[in-house]
Amino acid sequence: MVAAVRLAKYLAHAGVASRRAATDIVKAGRVRVDGAVEMLPGREITTERVELDGKPVGGPAELVVYALNKPAGVVSTASDPHGRKTVVSLIADEPRRLYPVGRLDAPSTGLILLTNDGELANLLTHPRYEVPKTYRATVGGGRVDKRALSALAYGIELEDGRTAPARAELIAPGVIEIEIHEGKKRQVRRMCEAVGHPVRALERVRFGPLELGSLGPGRYRRLTAPELDALRAASRR
Repeated sequence: MVAAVRLAKYLAHAGVASRRAATDIVKAGRVRVDGAVEMLPGREITTERVELDGKPVGGPAELVVYALNKPAGVVSTASDPHGRKTVVSLIADEPRRLYPVGRLDAPSTGLILLTNDGELANLLTHPRYEVPKTYRATVGGGRVDKRALSALAYGIELEDGRTAPARAELIAPGVIEIEIHEGKKRQVRRMCEAVGHPVRALERVRFGPLELGSLGPGRYRRLTAPELDALRAASRR
C-alpha cells in the first residue's frame, strides 16, 4: 500500500517549493489532482495524478542543497519581473526547481542556500528554530564604540518590533560582525542605522554551521552529506 501524504508536503518533496509556499500555491488554485482543481493543502495524495499550472508533478525528487556566494546586484528570488539576474539563474541545475532559503537584499553579498528540499528550507527559516546567521557589516558614522555594540547585542527597537538579543563584535575598524537568530526585513541594515552607523557593505559569512569560506563571488557548490546533517541538527536545537 502506498502511504498517503498531504498535498502541500507532496509538492514540497517534489521540489516545487517550500511547504509554506506550496500551501499558498494550492490555495491559489494552481494545482489539479486527477484533473480537478484542488484548493485544500491537506488533501491526502497516494497514487493520484498531480499537476501544477497544467504540468505534471512527479514523485519525490532527489533533494539537493547548494551554497552560493551571492554577488551584489543579484536578487534572492527564483524569478524577477524586472528582468534582473537571480540567484537561481547562477546555478546550472536545469532539471530541478531550486529556490533560495531566506533572502539577501540586492546590494548584499555572501552566503545563500538554494534547494529543492522544502522541508529543510522550512526548518532553516522558521522563526521557532532560531538558526543563527552571521553578517559582516562595513559601516559609516565614525568610530564604533562599546555603547553601539551593546545596543546591537541587547536589542534594537524597530518599527516592526524589538530585535532579539544578538552577538555584535567589532572585528576591524568600521567592520561589525553580527549574529542574529531572526529574519526581519533588512534587519542588520536597520539595526546599524539605528545606532548611528549606516551600512556601506553587507556580507553574510555564516548560515547555521555552514561558513562561506573561500567560495568566490558568483561561485557555488553542492553541500555534502555531513554538511546537510549539520544543518538539520542546527534547526532542531
